[in-house]
Amino acid sequence: MSALPAPPRYWVLRRPLGTRIPVRTATVCAVLFLLALILLGAALVLGDVLIAPADVLAALTGGADRLVTLYVMEWRLPRALAALAVGALLGAAGAIFQTLTRNPLGSPDIIGFTTGAQTGGLLVILVLGTASYPALTAGSVLGGLASAAVVMGLAHRGGISGFRLIIVGIALTAMLASVDTYLVLTAELDLAIVASTWGVGSLNGVAWPYVGPTLAVAVVLLAALIPLSRPLAQLDLGEDTARAIGARPQATQLIAIVLGVLLVAVAVAVAGPVAFIALAAPQIGRRLTASQGTPMLPAACTGAVLLLGADLVAQHTLPGRSLPVGLMTVSLGGLYLLYLIVRENRRGAL
Repeated sequence: MSALPAPPRYWVLRRPLGTRIPVRTATVCAVLFLLALILLGAALVLGDVLIAPADVLAALTGGADRLVTLYVMEWRLPRALAALAVGALLGAAGAIFQTLTRNPLGSPDIIGFTTGAQTGGLLVILVLGTASYPALTAGSVLGGLASAAVVMGLAHRGGISGFRLIIVGIALTAMLASVDTYLVLTAELDLAIVASTWGVGSLNGVAWPYVGPTLAVAVVLLAALIPLSRPLAQLDLGEDTARAIGARPQATQLIAIVLGVLLVAVAVAVAGPVAFIALAAPQIGRRLTASQGTPMLPAACTGAVLLLGADLVAQHTLPGRSLPVGLMTVSLGGLYLLYLIVRENRRGAL
């Protein structure tokens, strides 16, 4: 007879937090945070011009010469911070929607919310002729919320069915992709180039006017998820069970969907539609922490590490050429999606 698994250990936080944190989850998040710092250091050192770690530290503390400060503070640091922020936003968003659908395929990439935000951003670029951060964010938020309203309206039948939501989302994604293609093909050449570069998902050229607001909004949105963790964990047990233990499933679902769409839209506004981070990060985080559900903090940490790592690979795979990070995540994420489809099919979930 096989031995029973050991029960999880917890750290108990006293008031005012008054909560318990699994020791393994806290340890995994600490390791991922350390890994993110190592990747951040590598991003500041590596490039067409190698900069010694001591010079990087001098630039960060204001003691380097102008050229080193330009490389570190104006070019490399905003790009690396943007990768961390966008990855964390996408990872947390993926955890929300995979919890709501109770399906690892329930990612905003799959169910159409990312494409909706992309369409909103494209309309801003091609119709209004601007790619400013506030305008792109507003367009992405409106596009994401509109796509969420359509998907939820078509998929909701007395509750959220994960399978139905995914099917409707795939259909909407295909239709919106056609709309995006038409918009780009019929646009003026200069606007079409801007829209195509943004639409592939890239951190090339990301600067402080984009990164500063993104970091501020990311902190606010991720903090807003803290009180949502317990209701989402209850919802992960099923709507009937959640209702039986005093939860309010419909209110939790509505708040979670709005917050999830905002997370995706802010990420899309700064980097375009970066695919598969929201799909893979929650599942990797869940396996690392051996959690029953899909916890958001490990998903956010994993997403940050994945995107910064992918961007480093995209920058340095071809000497002298920086590839869009979206190209890298699509290449690797496509293999992960095939694995998920085969696994879910064997379990009979598809």
